[in-house]
Amino acid sequence: MQRSSPHTRVDFHARPLEPVRLLALALQTVRPKQWLKNGLIFFGLVYSLQLTNASLALQAVAAFAAFCCISGAGYILNDIRDLELDRNHPVKRFRPIVARQLSVRSALVLAILLFAAGFGLAAAVGLLFVAMCAAYMLLATSYSLWLKHVVLIDSFAVAAGFVLRAAAGAVAVEVPISPWLYVCTALGSLVIVFGKRRSELVELEHTAGSHRPSLEQYTVEFLDYLVAITATASVMAYSLYTFSAENVPANHLMMATIPVVLYGVFRYLFLLRVKNVTSAPEELLLKDRSLAAAVVLVLAMSAAILYLSPRAA
Repeated sequence: MQRSSPHTRVDFHARPLEPVRLLALALQTVRPKQWLKNGLIFFGLVYSLQLTNASLALQAVAAFAAFCCISGAGYILNDIRDLELDRNHPVKRFRPIVARQLSVRSALVLAILLFAAGFGLAAAVGLLFVAMCAAYMLLATSYSLWLKHVVLIDSFAVAAGFVLRAAAGAVAVEVPISPWLYVCTALGSLVIVFGKRRSELVELEHTAGSHRPSLEQYTVEFLDYLVAITATASVMAYSLYTFSAENVPANHLMMATIPVVLYGVFRYLFLLRVKNVTSAPEELLLKDRSLAAAVVLVLAMSAAILYLSPRAA
């Protein structure tokens, strides 16, 4: 099994790039599509009914920007560490650092700047939010160095990153963190993570283990079970939230979003198991109009119901 070595030769030098080209490569390296995950930062603001509070909204935007910077720096360090492994990957080999379009030295400078900007923004939001960002970086570093090589733990670690984002968003706007935020985010993210592992197995086939050692211990059948279990649990948890959470309207109108959530989950399972789509979840959301429409509709309906209906007593 091939693994990256601490003695791996990396290209610290590259031909000087034009500023526009360098900016484009830098943007590609920090993976802006992954910023969709950081949208969870806004859940605390929206679901605590504080969306119209301009001051808190600005806090949430700063928190979102901080997480984009910090997570982007983490992606850069991960690309550098897995340089040799990723050069044999059908998709990752086109990343700027892996493809030698961006030198390791330039990438390290970019990572340092992003860390500085991210934690600078975090400090402006608040010290507790800085601690949440530090916890996220500790998790991301642990995942890159060790956790991603341990079957099942790798998936739970990624899901924990989603939960940390949602919790950090609540901390940023200083609202109580609802247990429903944890439960629904954790279960929903596990559906996505197990689905991604399945897609990786289908795409990489017999070479999966050489790209991610933990994939050797998964099977498509096992992951299908895990996706089914977590999808069922996530729908049940969301359904309970719609009439049990403290901040939902007393008229139970939030239950009207359940069919749309069900459709979104079923659409994802259809793409995953019937169409055998191997796109990353964030790319799938951008490419599949039906899935994207379901997500947008749920968010729009939820916002309208929460802000225009009487609140629960």
